[in-house]
Amino acid sequence: MSRFLAMMKMTAVRLSALYLLLFTVCAIVLVFYMTSLSVNLLTSQTEAAVNEEVESVGQSYQRAGIAGLVRSVDRRSRQPGAYLYLVADPAGRIVAGNVQSIEAGVLQTDGWIERPIAYERYGETSSDPQVHTAIARVIVMPNGIRVMVGRDLGEPEKIRLVVRRSLGAALGIMGIGAFLIWFFVGRRALHRIDEVSAASQRIMGGDLAGRLPVSGSGDEFDRLAANLNGMLARIQELNEGVRHVSDNIAHDLKTPLTRMHNRAESALANATTTKAYRAALDGMIADSDQLIRTFNAILMISRLESGYSSETMELLPLSTVVQDVYELYEPTAEDAGIRFALGAEDATPVRINRELVGQTISNLVDNAIKYAGGGEKPVEISLAVEKQDHTIRVIVADNGPGIPPDQVDRATERFVRLEESRSQPGSGLGLSLAKAVMKLHGGTLELQDNAPGLRAVLAFPVGEETK
Repeated sequence: MSRFLAMMKMTAVRLSALYLLLFTVCAIVLVFYMTSLSVNLLTSQTEAAVNEEVESVGQSYQRAGIAGLVRSVDRRSRQPGAYLYLVADPAGRIVAGNVQSIEAGVLQTDGWIERPIAYERYGETSSDPQVHTAIARVIVMPNGIRVMVGRDLGEPEKIRLVVRRSLGAALGIMGIGAFLIWFFVGRRALHRIDEVSAASQRIMGGDLAGRLPVSGSGDEFDRLAANLNGMLARIQELNEGVRHVSDNIAHDLKTPLTRMHNRAESALANATTTKAYRAALDGMIADSDQLIRTFNAILMISRLESGYSSETMELLPLSTVVQDVYELYEPTAEDAGIRFALGAEDATPVRINRELVGQTISNLVDNAIKYAGGGEKPVEISLAVEKQDHTIRVIVADNGPGIPPDQVDRATERFVRLEESRSQPGSGLGLSLAKAVMKLHGGTLELQDNAPGLRAVLAFPVGEETK
C-alpha cells in the first residue's frame, strides 16, 4: 500500500491516471452515443417501412373495400417475419390480424403512436404470455373501422443490446489493459527513481566516483541520468583540481613564507648593522612581491572564469600588442644570449582587451626565455601574427625542450610546474591565465610540438565587423 501511495505522488503517474479517467469517460459517452445512434437509425428505417406498408394496405382497401382490406391483412399477417397487423371494429373488437391483445386506449389514437406500445402476439399460450413492444400507426377508416400497422422493436432492442455489450466489453478490456500498463509502468518508473535516489545518497555520502544508473533504453530517465552523470564527472574533475591546486598552493607558498620567516629570524639574531637589516628587508619584500603576484594571478583567473566585463574590449590589430611585447623583451633576450625574432605581422583588427592579451603574450615570451635554454644549441624565439582561415593567430615558438605530449593538458592547470626542481621563479599560473584569457575572447590556447621546442598559439576568432 505504501508503494502504491508513493507511486500516486509521482506527477507522471497522476497524469496517467487522469488520462485513464478521461479515456473512460469518453469511452462511456461513446458507448451510449453509438447505441442511441444505431437504435435511432433502425427506428427511422422501421418507421419508413411501416409507412410503406400502410400505403400498400390502403391500396387494398381502395380496390376491394373492407372485405379486401381484411383479406389483405389476413394474408400479410401469416407471412414469415410479418409486420404487426390489426383490424378492429368501431367498438374496438379485433376482427383480423396477428395481434391477440394490445394496450388499452391505443386504438383511439389516429396516426403515429408517440411511444412504443405493449402487445401480445396471436397464438401465444396463456400459460407463458410474453409482452412485446412495438411502434405502430393507426388509421381510422370512414366507417369507423380501425387498422393498425406496426413493427416489433425486438430487433432494434437486440441490436442496442449487442452494440452496448460489445462496446462495454471493449471498454472493459481497454480499461483493464490501460490500468495494468499504467500500474506496471508506474512501478517501473518508481523503481528507476528509487535507483536514482539510492545512487544520489551514495554520492552525497562521499562517493564522488559514483554515477546514476543508465538502463540503455534511451528514455527520459536515461537522458536525465546521462546529463547528471556528466555534471558529476565535471564536479569530480573540479574537486580533483581543487585538491591539486591546494597541494600546489601549499607547496609554492610555503617556500617564500619560510624564506621570509628565516630572514626575519636571522636578521633579529645576527644582524648588527643597518645594511644587514636593509638586506633582510629587501629579501622579504621580494618574497612578498612574489606572493602578491601569485594571488593577483589567482584573482585575475577567477575574474576571467566568472565573466570579465566586455566593456573593456576594443578593436585593434594584434600586431600592435605583439610589437609592444617584442620591444619590452628584446633587451632581456639579448642579455640572455637568446636570438629573439619578430616574424609576420598581420594587421587585421580583432576585438580584444589590450591589457589582458598583452599580459598573456608576455607570459608566453617570458616562459620561452626562462625554459628554452639549457641545451647545446643557441636559443631561438620567434613571435609572429598570422591569419589562418577565420582566426588571427599569435605564435610564440622556441627551440627548447618543449612539453612532453602526455603533459600538454596538465600544463594549463593552475599551479602546475613541469619543472620539478622549481629552480626558476614563477607560480605555475601563466598558462592557466592564458587559457582563461582566450576563453574570454572566444579563442583557444594551443600548445604544439615545434620539433624541437614548443609552439604556443593564441587563436582569436575574426568578428563579422573585421571580415
